Amino acid sequence: MRDFTWHVFTQTGDIEAYLLYKEVHDLGTSEFGADLGSDEEEGNVGDEE
Repeated sequence: MRDFTWHVFTQTGDIEAYLLYKEVHDLGTSEFGADLGSDEEEGNVGDEE
């Protein structure tokens, strides 16, 4: 979806398409970071036992 919104923005210059692109991008990076944090915590708990 991110590629589609970027393509729409570049073809039309529609600011709403760009804002949607940025929102999707930011959600993807925050979810990725959250997943890494939870994996590291699980690993640390296992190391302590």
